[in-house]
Amino acid sequence: MQTSRSAPMLTTARLTLGGHATTDLEDCAAMWTDPRVYTMIGGQPRSREDVWIRLLRSVGQWTMFGYGSWIARETATGRLIGELGLIEARRAVVPSIDACPEVGWTLTGDAHSQGYASEALAAILAWTDARIPATTCIIDPANAPSIRLAERLGYGLRTTGVYRDAPILIFDRTARRADPPSITAVR
Repeated sequence: MQTSRSAPMLTTARLTLGGHATTDLEDCAAMWTDPRVYTMIGGQPRSREDVWIRLLRSVGQWTMFGYGSWIARETATGRLIGELGLIEARRAVVPSIDACPEVGWTLTGDAHSQGYASEALAAILAWTDARIPATTCIIDPANAPSIRLAERLGYGLRTTGVYRDAPILIFDRTARRADPPSITAVR
């Protein structure tokens, strides 16, 4: 699919999800230096430069594929909650996961265990389910909270794979078409 679009705005009871902007750089860079964030996602903090490249990738994916990631912020305060959505990472995972978009979520350390990921991903998956037949996600085997979340969202374990010489769990989900959660999408 080749298109030229930007991320639609999604809203939930507590969150506003929008496309990445240059003004998100400092909040995202701070998030990626928090050990509560990166420990289960690569195990290393990300430099401001690496976060900038991620931000640009997020914008570019919407342009190239018509889907991508969102920045999630508390509606009431504007506080960054995290980055969530779909990516075309083309990772060197064995077995390959390139057959369908990968869903990923990263929340700030302060946003953990408050139901924000479930809330944001329910909105994202409702949007996704209307457009994409299936998605996948990869999770570190030690990341029990993300495994539980993936299972609650309807992801089933396909297999254990390998990514960067380490085991990784590969989950798949087929789109659901009935009774999406209450969300508002604005273009």
